[in-house]
Amino acid sequence: MVIDAQQQEQGHVLLPIARAAIAGEFGLQHAADVSAPWLISPGACFVTLTQNGELRGCIGTLEAHRPLLEDVRSNARSAAFRDPRFAPLSAREFSVTDIEISLLSAMQTMFFSGEQDALAQLRPGLDGVVFQYRHYRSTFLPQVWEQLPDVREFMAHLKHKAGLPATFWAEEVVLSRYTVSKWKETVGQPERRLA
Repeated sequence: MVIDAQQQEQGHVLLPIARAAIAGEFGLQHAADVSAPWLISPGACFVTLTQNGELRGCIGTLEAHRPLLEDVRSNARSAAFRDPRFAPLSAREFSVTDIEISLLSAMQTMFFSGEQDALAQLRPGLDGVVFQYRHYRSTFLPQVWEQLPDVREFMAHLKHKAGLPATFWAEEVVLSRYTVSKWKETVGQPERRLA
């Protein structure tokens, strides 16, 4: 698949912005160009931090409700310092932490007759999924399919993440899906990976 120039530009712009936002919390300077006009348009993203391939933090926004520039900065800081699953990132960890940004498409509500129908509609490797039942809610980015390629297992873990049993289902379940464009730093250079 051919990566267009705009998508390449987005990765080269967004990754340094995320790194600069985290660096600023340590009193460090990191160059980031914030002049692209599309940064002021509403956008929703997730910022994922990894160390040696292991998750170190991940925070994001499902709906575009603020300028993308602000969303990236805020989610980068939150992934580094406010992910409740991890201790705040330390200054000595900063240089060994890789950043990945997932830019979300608009959310699409799914229509299905039951769990079997819903599972049959999912597109492994492509769909990010939001599970909602009353006040229970969770999401998995499309990247999670790499660890959970089976649709039943994917859904079971998604329900568990929401705080429900893996076997839970009810007529009131609401599922939405989205896709992402994602970019990850590789040896200090942004590399776009298709999603």
